[in-house]
Amino acid sequence: MRERVLDAAERLLGRGAAAFSMRDLAEEAGVSFATPFNQFGSKAAIMLALSARRIDAMRQRLATAALPDDAGGRVLVAVDIAVEVMLGAPDVNRAVMAAIGSPGAEPGGVSSNSSAYWTEALGAGAGLAAGTRLVAIAALPDQLAVAFRGVLSFWTAGEIPAAELTRRARAAAAAVLLGFVERDGRRELLALLEAASGASDP
Repeated sequence: MRERVLDAAERLLGRGAAAFSMRDLAEEAGVSFATPFNQFGSKAAIMLALSARRIDAMRQRLATAALPDDAGGRVLVAVDIAVEVMLGAPDVNRAVMAAIGSPGAEPGGVSSNSSAYWTEALGAGAGLAAGTRLVAIAALPDQLAVAFRGVLSFWTAGEIPAAELTRRARAAAAAVLLGFVERDGRRELLALLEAASGASDP
């Protein structure tokens, strides 16, 4: 029943009905008016559940992806997967992002869910500098979650076009990773940042 309600919410959001009421949702799902309340409690909780659905989709794709050994490369693949998920239903996902980021929204597990995704992306931390590997493995998942959420916020606001989302998200991840990778891994990350900024050092 929960999935039925969430599917209906996605359909409404996909049609541009971000301001749908719980009555609209019940009618779309073909359930009683009380069912969405009984299953979730509020519209805000439904939007949080839709956010969790996106992160679950990312984690499932990551689990079956061909990943490189090094943590930096793994994170960049994870960025690509996350962007693909978000662009798979852009109208729905913008509405979800806007809802969970609005003032007064109920706190949820978005941050911890996102950090778990980036923890899986980092893997065992191969390619991270030995002297800071432990702090990197502890700190990077949260920082990558914050960086990706920031990029998505600008995309949601229309300031980053869909065609630029992957490049900007990769650059954000590169900036977070740069201080923690071994010397050999820095070149690709610096190249991503140069491409994103249009600048390069002589």
